[in-house]
Amino acid sequence: MLVFIVLLTRLWSMQIINGESYKKEAAQNSLREATTIAPRGRIFDCNGKVLVGNRSTMAVLAPTTIVNDTPLVLRLAKILGMTKQEVIDKATTKKEAALDLRVIAIDVPMKTVAYIEEHSTSFGGVEVQARAVRTYPNGSVAAHVLGYTGEISDTQLNSSTFKNYDPSDIVGKTGAESSFESVLQGVRGRRVLEVNAQGKIQTIVSETQPGSGQDIELTLDLKTQKVAEASLKKAIMRSRAAGNKAVAGSAVVMDVNTGAIVAMASYPTYNPEEFINGISTKTWKRFNSKSSSYPLTNRAIMSVYPPGSTFKAFTSLTGLNYGLINTATTFDCVGYWTGLGKTWGKWCWLHTGHGIQNLYSALINSCDTYFYNVGLRDYKTGKENQQKLARQFGFGKLTGIDLPSEARGRVPDAKWKAAWNANYPEYKKWLPGDSVNLAIGQGDLLVTPLQLVTAYSAIANGGTIYQPHVFKSALSSEGKTVITAKKKVTGKPSVSNSSVQTLQSNLRAVISQSASGPKLSNVGVPVSGKTGTAQKTEENDYAWFAAYAPSNNPKYAVVAMIEQGGGGGTYALPVVDDILVSLFK
Repeated sequence: MLVFIVLLTRLWSMQIINGESYKKEAAQNSLREATTIAPRGRIFDCNGKVLVGNRSTMAVLAPTTIVNDTPLVLRLAKILGMTKQEVIDKATTKKEAALDLRVIAIDVPMKTVAYIEEHSTSFGGVEVQARAVRTYPNGSVAAHVLGYTGEISDTQLNSSTFKNYDPSDIVGKTGAESSFESVLQGVRGRRVLEVNAQGKIQTIVSETQPGSGQDIELTLDLKTQKVAEASLKKAIMRSRAAGNKAVAGSAVVMDVNTGAIVAMASYPTYNPEEFINGISTKTWKRFNSKSSSYPLTNRAIMSVYPPGSTFKAFTSLTGLNYGLINTATTFDCVGYWTGLGKTWGKWCWLHTGHGIQNLYSALINSCDTYFYNVGLRDYKTGKENQQKLARQFGFGKLTGIDLPSEARGRVPDAKWKAAWNANYPEYKKWLPGDSVNLAIGQGDLLVTPLQLVTAYSAIANGGTIYQPHVFKSALSSEGKTVITAKKKVTGKPSVSNSSVQTLQSNLRAVISQSASGPKLSNVGVPVSGKTGTAQKTEENDYAWFAAYAPSNNPKYAVVAMIEQGGGGGTYALPVVDDILVSLFK
């Protein structure tokens, strides 16, 4: 009797007291809104060749509730070739909105898709949807410029930049994919679904189709990019075969009259395709390990190095511009320089000495002794003219390129040294030797290959610093250009025209008069440039070569750098040679 009274009371409560509440809840549970991901815009080179495209593939999705149905989880795991735990992990990810289906697997074979659909009663709540994923028709080519995509992170979701994004959106993580995210990202579609009490879809109540993101064109030229990457790798292998520890390097090509980046290579590299389905922990560790030489690092903009003798071009300008030397000034190189006293003597790279040198011959021979003297003269002025001029040419600060994670580099001076050695008072004072080392591109000076090519572009065009950029244009859905990049001047170094013209003439002579000349004879146009071989403690030399061409009407500047590659004229110069031949023949 007591049990009967309790049941009657419970029934009365449900129907009379809470009836409206249950009714409302039931109605809410019958509808579910889901979103569909929009295809990202494609990425083309400057000639309209596809660098990053899209392809359609099939994805299997399921609601979170399937974790309560062990037999279903096991069936899914078996048909998808996954473990039970992998299915559960995918189904319970918090990366997606509470009511959205979870992506269990992507790139699922059609045979598997057909099986799931034919046996839908055994896969209650499971859906198969078409998805667009990235394609890379050229494999790893330009990977560092293009970047890769992945699921939006919690940090990104919490930032104002991504305020309208969904937790499961695919976004650009690095490179152009990241820089131009707002253009490439499409608009999600929306579906309102009616589902039964078990969560199974009964019908689609309403649906809005997703809108594709905009296509963009980059300034990269695919042909030149391929040549740069192949030649860089070949040079590294050749250096390594000769006994050097060369494992990495970069090469950059810039239009000296616009700042457009024509090619940007970094080695080692990676294939962005590996990120499409989410990257494994093992692969991620490999990408970020010293043993693999950090292939995700874009060494053209993210790594800094001493520039070695390529910097003598700017020391020349310092000497001419600030009256430290003139074209007739000579110094005698006997191989061992004692300008700071015998205790602090320094070798020229040619230990037998170059003899009497003026600026013209000193640049051709890359005579260290000549530039030691220029550095010492500048030190004695107490005005840090070398640093002032270097900063005017863009060293020690960001170039502003439209790619993420650019390094600033460093132009050392007395203030920096005092701060850097704040805890070591004996090393805080800027000394004459610091200025002397700076004059030959050594000491604490650090530059990126991009900074160097930007500065050499300014020498080539007569003294204008253009902001480097990889964005060329954005396209409408009809393929028409709707946004075009404009060249931007970021600096006009205060140097006289005569100083620049003297340097231009000398850099032309470096190629035409020195031993390196014949190696560039196949380019077909006159080339100006400078080698560099930078030293780092307990490492092999770093190989550099910076050039521009045609000398009489400059169009392109090119810089190549190989970490621990050895001599710049032996290993970096051939990379520039290959690139220039490709550009002019």
